[in-house]
Amino acid sequence: MEATGDILFERRGAAGVVTLNRQRALNAVSHQMVRALRAQLEAWADDDAVTRVVVVAAPGRAFSAGGDIRALTDLGQTGRYDEALQFWRDEYPLNAYIKTYRKPYVALIDGIVMGGGVGISVHGSHRVAGDRYQFAMPEVGIGFFPDVGATWFLPRMPGETGAYCALTGDRFNAADACAAGLATHRVPSDRFPALLEGLSGTVAVDAVISAFSEPAGQGPILSRRAAIDRLFAHDSVEDILVVLDRENGENREWAQSTAAMIRTKSPLSLKLALAQVRRGRAWDFDACMQAEFRIVSRVIHGHDFYEGVRAVIVDKDNAPKWRPATLDGVTDAEVERHFADLDGDALVMP
Repeated sequence: MEATGDILFERRGAAGVVTLNRQRALNAVSHQMVRALRAQLEAWADDDAVTRVVVVAAPGRAFSAGGDIRALTDLGQTGRYDEALQFWRDEYPLNAYIKTYRKPYVALIDGIVMGGGVGISVHGSHRVAGDRYQFAMPEVGIGFFPDVGATWFLPRMPGETGAYCALTGDRFNAADACAAGLATHRVPSDRFPALLEGLSGTVAVDAVISAFSEPAGQGPILSRRAAIDRLFAHDSVEDILVVLDRENGENREWAQSTAAMIRTKSPLSLKLALAQVRRGRAWDFDACMQAEFRIVSRVIHGHDFYEGVRAVIVDKDNAPKWRPATLDGVTDAEVERHFADLDGDALVMP
């Protein structure tokens, strides 16, 4: 097994196996991990002995809880914006490379998968959810925005579940993920070792995974699909909150708690996220990734990202002081500024 910092690579039969091994940080994806994974995937793409790639995580409660946010905020707060942006210049093309990878790319996910961890799994051809699977895009809660291709996959989730995911940061379990298209298969966690062994052989990937798969069942989020579709269909965050506040009947308590959850998030991030979901419906994958790079190039010069990380991750007081503090303080012009071209400084895609 070859070790490259916090990510391990090995040949196991016909499979190239990637192990996320940064357990002390819940396998958060660092810049070094991004570069190492890209280089290894390129090597395996040209290796005829490797017919599929399988991504797993070292035992623990996370597959990958996101990107290396602490490192990125440290760079931004010391004015090293170009160094911070280089992370996304490498990460976003990696996400696109995985999406177009010419061999089966299988992620075995049995734990938390968020942010950067989503980026190295959800674009693969096969995403297998175990018992402990928990998916979320919680970026609006730290003053950031759903990235790593979320502008593409959120609008393509059923109905308005993508908008719900973006604005609330709520966690999807294995059943919800399968129904939403975030996961392709449901396999019990205790069968993951045998599944990995099966994937190491020469039997077709689809046949192996199908032999281990079980019905996903119904999750709590998708069970409210009708209400989510109705309440999150509006094109402004303010209008979504209005209808959530007015909801009565059996969904009243859920709607109230959902509205309260949304109101804790960064107002700017909320408006950016909803704009991503609405615009991304009509964009191809490349356009979505270019838009995300334009947004992040502005966000790192702002306030809310650093304040959100301080409040949620560093000080953990969970009392961020957002700027602007309210939704009505975020103008349409400010949202448009984040989506505007970068004067020719486009993302270089694979």
